[in-house]
Amino acid sequence: MRILHVLSADFFAGSVSYAVHLAEAHRTQGHEVVMVSDMAELPTGALCVQAPITNRRHPQRLRNILLLRRLLREHRIEVVHAHSRAASWVAYFAVKGTGVPLVSTVHGRQHLHTSTSLFDIYGDRVIAICANLKTHLVEEVKMQAEKIVLLPNGVSFASQTPELATQARPLRLSFIGRFNGGKGERAAQLLQHVFPALLREFEVLRVALVGAELEQLPAAGKAALQQLQAEFGERVEVVGFTKDVAQWLQQSALVVGAGRVAIEALGAGCSLLALGEASYAGLVTEATYEQAAASNFGDISARLQDTTVDYPLLLDDARTFLAAPYPVGAVLQARVQRDYSLPAIATQVLGVYRSAVMKKWVPSFIPILMYHKIPLEPLQTKHRIFVTLANFEQHLQFFRRKNFTPITFRDYLAFANGEKELSEFPARPIILTFDDGYTDNYTNLLPLMQRYGYRGVIYLLGDATVRYNFWDVDADPTEPRCELMSLEQKRTFVAAGWEIGAHTLRHPNLPTLPAEQAAQEIAQSKQQLEQELETTVVSFAYPYGGLNEQVKHLVREAGFAFGVATDTGGLHLEDDRFQIFRINMFPEETASSLLKKTASWYRKYYRFKRKK
Repeated sequence: MRILHVLSADFFAGSVSYAVHLAEAHRTQGHEVVMVSDMAELPTGALCVQAPITNRRHPQRLRNILLLRRLLREHRIEVVHAHSRAASWVAYFAVKGTGVPLVSTVHGRQHLHTSTSLFDIYGDRVIAICANLKTHLVEEVKMQAEKIVLLPNGVSFASQTPELATQARPLRLSFIGRFNGGKGERAAQLLQHVFPALLREFEVLRVALVGAELEQLPAAGKAALQQLQAEFGERVEVVGFTKDVAQWLQQSALVVGAGRVAIEALGAGCSLLALGEASYAGLVTEATYEQAAASNFGDISARLQDTTVDYPLLLDDARTFLAAPYPVGAVLQARVQRDYSLPAIATQVLGVYRSAVMKKWVPSFIPILMYHKIPLEPLQTKHRIFVTLANFEQHLQFFRRKNFTPITFRDYLAFANGEKELSEFPARPIILTFDDGYTDNYTNLLPLMQRYGYRGVIYLLGDATVRYNFWDVDADPTEPRCELMSLEQKRTFVAAGWEIGAHTLRHPNLPTLPAEQAAQEIAQSKQQLEQELETTVVSFAYPYGGLNEQVKHLVREAGFAFGVATDTGGLHLEDDRFQIFRINMFPEETASSLLKKTASWYRKYYRFKRKK
């Protein structure tokens, strides 16, 4: 892809570090990156263009907009990524009318004034770096939840290994962070109320101050620092800005910090007191990790709140730890390295870019229809999940009259990933899906679809020993027993160019299962189908439409690109690729109902009517 980053910082802030690391990760993957920033130079091999993005005077903003539009044309940019409200404001107007999507990463709480809610200048997709920030954007900024993606800042842990977590460290407490703004206020309070007591109680303790903008430390902090230096001499180490933060992490028993510093510390196996601009999150352990991570380790609150810190509590926590230091632990260190892995995050951000491009290119609702059995004659069933062959042919005739082009999720993914030219994407796409894999799909459905030149998506169980719909029959013996296809019959669909999707191993209602069992049903169904049918499985259908956030996470973790529901999901496929709305098809469908169910307004109508 061709990516343009827009930054509005005249010093190397955390947002700049995030953008630079992201740019380098994408350049490594072969993507072209251009960066526009207030800074003349950035530590990246990407093309850097200097512009005063932080200057909010209207004449300069206009010049910035014109500059970005020129860069869009000259470099044929496919997506713009802004990293602050000022950058988003300029980028929003720069991409107007160009068809280029805008993605914004929000790194902190936004000012709550009228213009914030009235003017959504953040673009097509918004990346929130922690859970509290997403809550803030939805509840206080009033942003559409569908456009927000929760993705933390990625960190490169290439030089860190879990074994380092068990190594002995010098008894050094390091405050690492900026010394201006809110973090500077925190540092000043530590210098006044925490560090003096610790230095007196622990005779071999050293305190290090590591970070930029040290000259902007509040006056009270500077005075306290001078007193500490006079009393404790070289035990108080004033480091200031350094490019080798990793060295100080390795030489510290305990770090005080938040945000990226906290992530790097835990990833390096260094114990952490999470103190940020919003709150004190305490000593981070396996038990407190998720809650601390939700606030970006103290930097971000979900709602407006008092930011007062209980420094006596922080002092007690530090005193307790320093009296008997212990390593952060290999388990927690490995989890942090996994959760914040830069290559993994960069890949997911690339997915956000591609999703934004697809929503821009295909803005309308794509009808995704859900069928099951295709018998010759009507079935005596309360579930009514069948369409007779004769009626189904009428459906196909309707699709042909209305110039629908059937595609599969695999086709869609090829366009989204740049494997196919977007200019070739059909004007009126439709996705036909069939659940469970009944024998009549082979005997009745497949020949008819081939006659019309259509392909679909068929969702199969991974356990080949399941030969009939026991989930219906066991629950109600009056339900007709319907046979499932053999392995050879399934292979015929692959040969015909159909997409094979997974539908678990044995059709359980996933939210009712323990997480470990649900994960097995999901992941092994993909593995079995890919192995037995020698095809790539990219989409998953939730049995009964049963899902929750944990189940969706398991589907994503198993390597699927899409998860399809039944009657829940967003207005657009790209609102949530793991909860895609499908439309139930019933025996009595008519031309009128088909017209309604394939209309661009149908999803909005269904959500209004059913509140789903």
